[in-house]
Amino acid sequence: MTASPFDHPFLSGLLGDDEIAPYFSAEADIRAMLSFEAALARAEAGHGLIPAEAARRITEICPAFSPDLASLRSATARDGVVIPELIKQLRTAVGEEAAKSLHLGATSQDVIDTSLMVRLKAVVFLFAGRLSAILKGLDALDGQFGQNRLMGHTRMQAAIPITVTDRLEAWRTPLATYRDRLTEQSFPVQFGGAAGTLDKLGSQAAAVRASLAQELGLTDATQWQSGRLPIADIAGVFASISGSLGKIGQDIALLAQAGGEIEIAGGGTSSAMAHKQNPVSAEVLISLARFNATVLSGIHQSLVHEQERSGAAWTLEWLLLPQMTMATAASLRLAADLIGNIKRLGTA
Repeated sequence: MTASPFDHPFLSGLLGDDEIAPYFSAEADIRAMLSFEAALARAEAGHGLIPAEAARRITEICPAFSPDLASLRSATARDGVVIPELIKQLRTAVGEEAAKSLHLGATSQDVIDTSLMVRLKAVVFLFAGRLSAILKGLDALDGQFGQNRLMGHTRMQAAIPITVTDRLEAWRTPLATYRDRLTEQSFPVQFGGAAGTLDKLGSQAAAVRASLAQELGLTDATQWQSGRLPIADIAGVFASISGSLGKIGQDIALLAQAGGEIEIAGGGTSSAMAHKQNPVSAEVLISLARFNATVLSGIHQSLVHEQERSGAAWTLEWLLLPQMTMATAASLRLAADLIGNIKRLGTA
């Protein structure tokens, strides 16, 4: 087993997500960080803080620039962040004159946090689309089986008969709420400079930040380098999504256990018992829900971001948020597949 099941050679077939994983690659991170530097140069040139020619040169070089990854790796081990070495290499690439204007007023955290926001915005757009697809699948089940009967259960005991529509509504309502939240989710630029004050930009600081946000398609906001609510907020939504999908998985697994009220197509074969068809996707939805619920507590620990910048709390986010995102991606993928594989629900 590798350190992460999300990119494991065979476990990734169950837990991975080929569409979302590239957003957490080194290549995607570097591309977003370089986009920050190009956008910052254009914003500062637009407000007369650096020469227009320097901004043009930086903007020209950044899209095609390929840093020396081995040097980035060794420098990160030394510096704790990748940005000093990345900027050093980029300054060489843009030339002596433009190098004077590169990264003006910014700090490592500005680049790294903003790169994350750029990539999370794209990921969340995809997640909202997946939730819409799942809701459409639930609507289709309702149209086909909604008037069928199920035995309602309270505290794991048979209670009174309900309809399939009743059960589906309990599944559907929170997912619609999450889709709307993702659609409205804010992704703020992080730009605060050395200690959050943008001291090097003087009276132009707020205007440059607003222009930078516009360049990157992000929300303009005051610095949040020590106030990590944007991270905690999105992590909370991810945990809620996987939690509600885990509830669906749990319900389906229990229906499959009882027998007679659900028929699911697909895999789930047993190496020892040929007659079995295990509800694999349903089970994994439960596991992913519990995983994200556990990891969320770690993200909340990173809210304890001491003074103007924390190395420890920040590093904790790097360890946890990508894993939460991948778990949420897998949950959405598996839920869509599972719902699409339900061939019968309830009894007529």
